Amino acid sequence: MREDDFIVSKTNAKGIITYGNPIFIEFSGYSEAELLGSQHNIVRHPDMPRSAFKLAWDTIQAGQEFFGYVKNMAKDGSYYWVFTHITPDFDSRNQIVGYTSVRRCPRREAITAITPVYAQMLDAERKAGARDAIAAGTKILLDLLEQTGKSYEELVFSL
Repeated sequence: MREDDFIVSKTNAKGIITYGNPIFIEFSGYSEAELLGSQHNIVRHPDMPRSAFKLAWDTIQAGQEFFGYVKNMAKDGSYYWVFTHITPDFDSRNQIVGYTSVRRCPRREAITAITPVYAQMLDAERKAGARDAIAAGTKILLDLLEQTGKSYEELVFSL
């Protein structure tokens, strides 16, 4: 990503893309027509552990905002890292009706720090098998948080 870029997308409550700004379209490599109506995980890179997305979904479905580093994959197979901020969108009855994600260029030092953590999480997921994958990946992250004495958000903002 370029330093001043902001990728913006919106989804419904099920993660179906309802809006993508021109920068999202550019970096994803998909056309607007291909993105709209697709699951947001269309840009999920296989290097990203499933447990990282479970944490994100649990957080936003609980009505809280989520911050994190994500490696996305473009249509052509290339990738780009983002620092994401996802917020739930509420209706007049305070029910979640969708999510807004704003992504910006991450600091290189943060990517250098988070890459081995994600690799360990992904390795744990693969070794555990489909049934226990998310729990195994989550354990790696929880162990790291315990070792550092930080909450997840404190860890993310310290990178």
